[in-house]
Amino acid sequence: MMISTRGRYALRVLADLAEHPGDSYITLKEIAERQEISEKYLESIVKLLVKAGLLDGLRGKGGGYRLSRDPGEITVLEVLRAAEGPLAPVACLEEGSKTCPRAGQCRTLPLWQGLDELVNNYLSRYTIRDIASPNPDGFVYMI
Repeated sequence: MMISTRGRYALRVLADLAEHPGDSYITLKEIAERQEISEKYLESIVKLLVKAGLLDGLRGKGGGYRLSRDPGEITVLEVLRAAEGPLAPVACLEEGSKTCPRAGQCRTLPLWQGLDELVNNYLSRYTIRDIASPNPDGFVYMI
């Protein structure tokens, strides 16, 4: 599995907003400048994040974006699913997929189920707050 630029940038946008808390909205231009990412590219990413309910957007004067929930409540898994789509290692494990007619005799299905469980559990353990906050050892996440 490889996370695309879109997924990595989505995490950076949310971490940036978590680092600049408040009730006011932050413009996409400010985020783009701080993160050194094209504003045009970020437009497509924030649309996905708003649609997923991770960001609130406001148009017009004083508009921009802000987190829809506390950064400690937004998991990395949620963000990556919003930006990337399904993260299942094989199509038969994607949400809403039909049960494979060979599932009963598939020798690799347990392997893929285990990998899917590991990835989901791992990414669910981390939140935007974790990414936005420096590690106690001084390590700063680079996305």
